[in-house]
Amino acid sequence: MKILFVEPAIFLSAFAMTLTSPLTTQYVYRRIWEETGNYTFSSDSNISECEKNKSSPIFAFQEEVQKKVSRFNLQMDISGLIPGLVSTFILLSISDHYGRKFPMILSSVGALATNVWLCLLCYFAFPFQLLIASTFVGAFCGNYTTFWGACFAYIVDQCKEHKQKTIRIAIIDFLVGLVTGLTGLLSGYFIRGLGFGWSFLIIAVSLAVNLIYILFFLGDPVKEFSSQNVTVSCSEGFKNLFYRTYMLFKNASSKRRFLLCLLLFTMITYFFVVIGIGPIFILYELDSPLCWNEVFIGYGSALNSASFLTSFLGIWLFSYCMEDIHMAFIGIFTTMTGMAMTAFAKTTLMMFLARVPFLFTVVPFSVLRSMLSKVVHSTEQGTLFACIAFLETLGGVTAVSTFNGIYSVTVAWYPGFTFLLSAGLLLLPAISLCVVRCISWNEGSYELLIQEESSEDNRS
Repeated sequence: MKILFVEPAIFLSAFAMTLTSPLTTQYVYRRIWEETGNYTFSSDSNISECEKNKSSPIFAFQEEVQKKVSRFNLQMDISGLIPGLVSTFILLSISDHYGRKFPMILSSVGALATNVWLCLLCYFAFPFQLLIASTFVGAFCGNYTTFWGACFAYIVDQCKEHKQKTIRIAIIDFLVGLVTGLTGLLSGYFIRGLGFGWSFLIIAVSLAVNLIYILFFLGDPVKEFSSQNVTVSCSEGFKNLFYRTYMLFKNASSKRRFLLCLLLFTMITYFFVVIGIGPIFILYELDSPLCWNEVFIGYGSALNSASFLTSFLGIWLFSYCMEDIHMAFIGIFTTMTGMAMTAFAKTTLMMFLARVPFLFTVVPFSVLRSMLSKVVHSTEQGTLFACIAFLETLGGVTAVSTFNGIYSVTVAWYPGFTFLLSAGLLLLPAISLCVVRCISWNEGSYELLIQEESSEDNRS
């Protein structure tokens, strides 16, 4: 008998994702630093390779390195955009009939192959530009957005009550936060103690263990149910792929359709800002006047990841005294405050203090996913999360590309501009959520509305 707990897979995947991102960014930064000029990069110093004197030639050199790293990140993200969009949408859409495990397996294979390639890249010192090709190929297998979308759909399938969905999703976010916090804290020590090659090898091993668990130990109740009740050929399933997404909106009443679009817009605009600004934190911390080394960057990443824990505690406590929508408002406005504070942080102490308002950053993600799952039928959960993952993939790559481009242009005259822009953009999801509130969001009323629509469909 197989296990129906997806948490171990989420644990291992979160570890790999959290460690891969800062390692890749700092590896590219170090390679570009060493190949751009004649300055060697010292990995044993207690401060980063950073010059604060603007009249020094090294200061101009490090600004040029910042621009090159930002542009390279832009190219790497764009290379995986199209294949990532197509694979994410297809894999999660067909999971309603063929089970949630398939997108988990394929995205894990892609992540494993990418990290094995990173190991070879470090060991043989291949041109780092080959990362663009590996990102393009790996995106065909899906990405972490695909994996998370399948995991959330897997969890929602097992939840019968609406409040249970919110708490269960929050628990998963808490688990992710716990893993990412510890991993982020240790990422600098991984680089300093093991180097990039061995660190990437550890990630590859964890992804291989994760793949084994999903293949041989994790059950898939959706697949078992579908195999007994639905017989759909591959060609027929592909033809119905976009039709199911169209029917997700077509079958809904005008009020429910409008609400669904508003909630999707709210979630994706918030996702756009939070995910897009993420990689800029590392570049901002490496640059003058902060000049953080890899250990301090690890501390910063750990504080960012602590928001998963505080967000879980916030949802758990707030759920007893307020509705989901009010929790989302708290998360959006506190994140907006954190962005504004980061833009003016010029010392290490101020940068750490600027992390405090980010304590509830993850709350809107958990709450909005739960709210969305409440306005669709149980048989449409996979299609819904396919739409969310598709939009997150599109929004995530577009956001990272956009913010990297803006940062590369503005870093010379004001590095904090990107964070001020992020604070302003967060007004969009806040306004959208106000509209949702104005149309009288009520969890129980939409549950009743779905039941009435189902009864009408059965009668017709």
